[in-house]
Amino acid sequence: MSSEQEKRELDAKARQGETVVPGGTGGKSLEAQEHLAEGRSHGGLTRKDQLGHEGYQEMGSKGGQTRKEQMGQEGYQEMGRKGGLSTTDKSGGERAAEEGIKIDESKYKTRDR
Repeated sequence: MSSEQEKRELDAKARQGETVVPGGTGGKSLEAQEHLAEGRSHGGLTRKDQLGHEGYQEMGSKGGQTRKEQMGQEGYQEMGRKGGLSTTDKSGGERAAEEGIKIDESKYKTRDR
């Protein structure tokens, strides 16, 4: 378990708006982010139970295809490049900046329907 000092530091970062728990986006404290992450995880598992493994995979595939259609091939590939750079301790954007890799986020714009 984390030490009290680590928890205080993470809580301070969370109160400044930083996401410190994967899946805890939007939480205004460490505890809030932990609860959000747990709830989101349970929601995904519930949906997977409802659809079954194959149905859940199909849903994810359709979501990706829809996003690709919205962004266009070029934007979707650029988003994948950025995502492929991410590591457990750094986002794709952080790594791209550090390593001088240009990511053209203007390609992300969704197309009008």
